[in-house]
Amino acid sequence: MRLTAIVALVLGLTAPAAEASSAPEARVWVTTPDRAELMHERPRVTFGTAASTHPTIVVDPGRSYQTMDGFGASITDSSAEVLTNLSPAVRADTMHKLFDPKQGIGVSFLRQPVGSSDFTAAADHYTYDDVPAGQTDFALQHFSVEHDEQKILPLLREAKRLNPKLKVMATPWSPPAWMKTNDSLVGGQLKDDPKIYDAYARYLVKFVNAYTAAGVPIDFISVQNEPQNRKPDAYPGTDMPVAAQIKVIEALGPKLHRTKILGYDHNWATHPNDGTAEADYPYQVLRSPAAKWLAGTAYHCYYGNPAAQTALHNAFPDKGIWFTECSGSKGAADPPAKVFSDTLRWHARNVVLGTTRNWARSAVNWNIALDGSGGPHNGGCGTCTGLVTVQPNGEVTTDAEYYTIGHLSKFVRPGARRIASTSFGTTGWNGQIMDAAFRNPDGSTALVVHNENDEPRTFAVNAGDRTFEYTLPGGALATFTWTAGLRSKFRAIPLTGATDPALIDDDASTSWSSGAAQAPGQFVQVDLGGRKEFRRVAIDSGGNLGDYVRDWELSASDDGTRWRTLTTGSSTGQLTTIDVRRTGARYLRITSTGTANNWWSIADFRLYK
Repeated sequence: MRLTAIVALVLGLTAPAAEASSAPEARVWVTTPDRAELMHERPRVTFGTAASTHPTIVVDPGRSYQTMDGFGASITDSSAEVLTNLSPAVRADTMHKLFDPKQGIGVSFLRQPVGSSDFTAAADHYTYDDVPAGQTDFALQHFSVEHDEQKILPLLREAKRLNPKLKVMATPWSPPAWMKTNDSLVGGQLKDDPKIYDAYARYLVKFVNAYTAAGVPIDFISVQNEPQNRKPDAYPGTDMPVAAQIKVIEALGPKLHRTKILGYDHNWATHPNDGTAEADYPYQVLRSPAAKWLAGTAYHCYYGNPAAQTALHNAFPDKGIWFTECSGSKGAADPPAKVFSDTLRWHARNVVLGTTRNWARSAVNWNIALDGSGGPHNGGCGTCTGLVTVQPNGEVTTDAEYYTIGHLSKFVRPGARRIASTSFGTTGWNGQIMDAAFRNPDGSTALVVHNENDEPRTFAVNAGDRTFEYTLPGGALATFTWTAGLRSKFRAIPLTGATDPALIDDDASTSWSSGAAQAPGQFVQVDLGGRKEFRRVAIDSGGNLGDYVRDWELSASDDGTRWRTLTTGSSTGQLTTIDVRRTGARYLRITSTGTANNWWSIADFRLYK
């Protein structure tokens, strides 16, 4: 790839500001897979009053979901090494580009290893209470974070200075070796002994207190990184079965006050290399008595898909979900341009949008900085990439993850709420437009959009009674922001209890289709699960342009047998909005009354009052 110096990012990365004209406008920043645009701010686009025939992202601030805590990566020991070794001026500039919300991308969440991980610059792995083999330290007299005071903590303090809203999570890769069954940081289990569980809990509390005293308060903590990784590759790791994690949490919970505990901290699904035991790990933890100490659960990206987060949310809606690790990767023979393009696209679908549309309160990559060889590292991943890379000549260049995280962190502020938005794409790729929308604490809106297709795609954005159209290049990632309070006079009606999930799932990538050319009498029927009062019906035909019913009749019924016609009409585009007199019904039916050679589909069915 054509590496671009991070100093060049000064241009086009100023913070969002209020619109200047009287007509509502949106600002837009774009990153393309060929690096032709790197969070480049394009001309503003004006909201109009005309409807669009294109697939339409309907942004509805009246429906909100999770609160966002932040977006970022990890200042690992390796990251700290390469950043500290920069010249003071380049290091200061790089930190600004990473953490400053105005001059940079405003990274707002860091997940910090508690002790050593595979990304450790030191020759030997370490914890904060290492003693000679055969010895113990139940009093934790040898505990010290002096190692981190050399490089990691100064960088963390600077990051907090640049972005005071930065949140920090802590995660251990291994307890001290004297607490483990194999007396090693690599592999093994925590000894099943109440004294060990208590000692490990006190060890974690001492870490939280030490970091807080050093000026880096810990907002979140998990008790073990990837507890099902039973055979780590020459780097710290611990096989921690559910029963052991529960005991650690029960010992730790009463000892912590401000810091929130997160359970699990592993993949969306159990990786085949980790066996089949305890595939429902996060469910077991949240069903246990230890759940009272948990704020929620953390996930990684290395197996499964983000839909696992929504499944867990539906089972435990009072518990939060955080997405806490995903590293970019590259093959030894992969051309740099391919690495950038593939990483941008996959992370856009799965990390930027897949996690946030599935209830994640954070989206966090792995290393924030590495050297040109993807290191230094001590065991573990030899193909990982960071947000930035320090080249042999001391130049700092940006990787795809800088932009995928940046399209969130620069525009979606801590405390923002995700709000409803129509999305047509999938994490597995279907070539459509995928997006997520957020309402910031100051009332502004950020909409992040990814064109999964290799070709340019045109779509529309609707907010309130205003709409604009936009075309994104193939594979591009964009963020739109606007400060105007564009709200509709209509409010969406929850369709809880409706029995046609493909039509009322708020997901325009799933749909009903006629499966044949349009003809009179074809119909699709929705059971709303109970009588609903409404005065507007929205019929979304999804992302395949032209796949809408040409002529139609809207009917309603209270019993599914006796039907009354509400209105008739014709559609001209993907989104058809039908206003009716206020009425009530349990069943609705759309019937084709015309002919056309193409099929017709309904991807989403929404009611408003």
